[in-house]
Amino acid sequence: TIETSGAKNAAVAIIPAALLVDGVCRIENIPQISDVTLCLRILEELGANIRSINRHTVEIDARHIHSTRTSYELARKIRASYYLIGALLGRFGKADVTMPGGCNFGVRPIDQHIKGFVAMGAEVDVRNGLIYAQVPGRGCLAGGQVYLDIVSVGATMNIMLAAALAEGMTVIENAAKEPHIVDLANFLNSMGADIMGAGTDVIKVRGVQRLRGGSYSIIPDQIEAGTYMAAVAAAGGELLVKNVIPKHLDCITAKLVEM
Repeated sequence: TIETSGAKNAAVAIIPAALLVDGVCRIENIPQISDVTLCLRILEELGANIRSINRHTVEIDARHIHSTRTSYELARKIRASYYLIGALLGRFGKADVTMPGGCNFGVRPIDQHIKGFVAMGAEVDVRNGLIYAQVPGRGCLAGGQVYLDIVSVGATMNIMLAAALAEGMTVIENAAKEPHIVDLANFLNSMGADIMGAGTDVIKVRGVQRLRGGSYSIIPDQIEAGTYMAAVAAAGGELLVKNVIPKHLDCITAKLVEM
């Protein structure tokens, strides 16, 4: 019997999303992995108050953030550091974040992320391994129309983060549809955002004035569950995989049944 952890790809976006919340948000079903630990440490360095309730639950209070520049040493260790740009830009109109690091595949392109931020009125400059983003003048992003040239999970989620507090409506076309995109939208909506269409290829975000605190539980990790399913198919025997959303596993379930 295996208990599936919370989804990593949802957690590394939902934790930065807490920067947008004007209040305390409690996040449950957090996976115990280094990326999550680093995300929480980055938020603490920015001025957030983090309180661990248990191994899988934290409370984040980001009302007293004192910096929009993330730690170079911490941010370069994770590939999802770019979500901090969308969150900081959305709330403060300014963000200085290290280019994403993490696994050794070389630099992960963020051109689609930048395209979205620019469409919403931001100026973005990438130099010396750092991304400098800011909204000139009034300091608040405005709704924009974004067509993604390629289906990008990271860009879809990052533009959603930036758009949650922007003035007006942002439309993301050719958006990615993964379960963790729906999870981020559900988290933001539970805090008071107005996001429609997550899980389809057109997402509409109507900016709101503020997000309030609340509680949210992250979805189970379908990649982890699918890995266990493939492992038992390879090794033989029986396995009970608990804490899953069966719908998220339809693709691998169908293939295993075929085999």
